[in-house]
Amino acid sequence: MPVKIPDNLPAIELLKKENIFVMTDLRANAQDIRAMRMLILNLMPLKISTETDFVRLLSNTPLQVEVEFLRLETHTPKNTPQEHLEAFYKGFRDIQDNFYDGMIITGAPVEMMKFEEVSYWNEITQIFDWAKTHVTSTLYICWASQAALYHFHGVKKVPLDDKLFGVFKHHATDKKNPLFRGFDDEFYIPHSRHTTILKENLLTNDALTILSESEEAGIAILSSRGGREFYLTGHSEYAPLTLHDEYTRDLEKGLDIDVPHHYYADNNPKNAPIVRWTGHANLLFNNWLNYFVYQETPFDLNEVPLLGDIKNNS
Repeated sequence: MPVKIPDNLPAIELLKKENIFVMTDLRANAQDIRAMRMLILNLMPLKISTETDFVRLLSNTPLQVEVEFLRLETHTPKNTPQEHLEAFYKGFRDIQDNFYDGMIITGAPVEMMKFEEVSYWNEITQIFDWAKTHVTSTLYICWASQAALYHFHGVKKVPLDDKLFGVFKHHATDKKNPLFRGFDDEFYIPHSRHTTILKENLLTNDALTILSESEEAGIAILSSRGGREFYLTGHSEYAPLTLHDEYTRDLEKGLDIDVPHHYYADNNPKNAPIVRWTGHANLLFNNWLNYFVYQETPFDLNEVPLLGDIKNNS
């Protein structure tokens, strides 16, 4: 099934070139079907490329997904035209009375700041709290995962000596969890961050479940409330050239940046990247949509506040 996105969103033409079936509002409204409502809070600077990354993953499912984009009202992005935001994004006040099957909250370029010093901290924690009662299952990604873990569970982030940058091997700590259905014993996830969370700070918290780890990258995926929240420290959504673009951008700025680990053939930036994470990424999002969104959400979204923890026996 296709993913339903707003008419004229730039991602439409990009994804059509990849033979990915997307459906505009006009065509979708003619179908008599209850699509899953997905809300994406996009905190990334390059919003159009981030939109495309997530729509690409959400489209690779037999379920029809209707996507809405959310922006912060207390922060004005510098790298996205205002007309794009006005055409395709809603503010929190526009959606706060709505209910959604799923939500994705992206990373943000504020990683080195203390959480309370982020200019939009009050607004984003309000959205975090709202999601617990208005969304069946929420994915928190990279900085958003650290922010939500800190806000909900008091887990502190820890600065790394060197940027964790590249594509790293992971394993599931509980292969019976439906999130990993169909996964191989080892799978890969891109990471790009200066901070981390320590395993020893999680083990005494019974509300959190560690689902995936990496010898090099550390904790990768956690969950709470049986899958009502997932915390992803990496970037499974990254396109093949995203790490390359970050690397060349930092080089042009004169920053001291290492070559992304396990990314280029022979670890040589003159060679093309070896893409080995997109299969896992598609399976990850498909499993999330199927087992933790579609199979758990009520048909009447107004009943989402009545949901408790997910008791997934799939």
